[in-house]
Amino acid sequence: MTTDPLPKTAPARPQQKKLLDVVREVIRRKHYSIRTEEAYVNWIRRFILFHNKRHPKEMGAQEVEAFLTHLAVEEHVAASTQNQALAALLFLYREVLGRELDAPIQALRAKESQHLPAVLTKDEVRRVIAQLSGIYQLIAQLLYGSGLRLLEALRLRVKDIDFERRAIIVRDTKGDEDRVTMLPESVVEPLKEHLLRVKRLHEEDLANGYGSVYLPDAVERKYPNAARLGFQLTPA
Repeated sequence: MTTDPLPKTAPARPQQKKLLDVVREVIRRKHYSIRTEEAYVNWIRRFILFHNKRHPKEMGAQEVEAFLTHLAVEEHVAASTQNQALAALLFLYREVLGRELDAPIQALRAKESQHLPAVLTKDEVRRVIAQLSGIYQLIAQLLYGSGLRLLEALRLRVKDIDFERRAIIVRDTKGDEDRVTMLPESVVEPLKEHLLRVKRLHEEDLANGYGSVYLPDAVERKYPNAARLGFQLTPA
């Protein structure tokens, strides 16, 4: 009596990654900011939906032009917004798909604003800041006194504040560079008080099983406990 051998099962094919997931991987490999990642993914998604979900491999400069012209003519976006969309699509083709567009982009460009910026006097700035309170006032003081961009202020870390030298190290700025700026004397004491309050709050969160934070660039794998570590504040 003979028995048939068990049927051989074909090896499972690796699941192909979705395009937008690949875009995210490439952006993170190049250490772009999370805001750039969100913006680029959004524009690439809108580009694909605009062309009825066609894959970008099947499209080229003509489709990019049509999308950019639509943004300018139908959606009346600002020139900076249209430029960001173009940058996202150029990134898609060059860095993700590995090819250049098949022709120069000749889209109708959005009109740049010709308005002069409004500049407040020192007294007006003081009056505006005086209307704020708490952490919002502290952030506004840092923006004005240190020349920080909004995201730079929001991402500021304890280790980048040098109370002794009255300096702030601003890391990973536009252009992926670091710079040093001044720490205004007027915010030193409010900033110390804020950090002490945050330290106490963080310790309470840890005691309740919370208190972890997002860590970029595989830091969490390298230092498994770093996301939950407290900080040592020893201001001068």
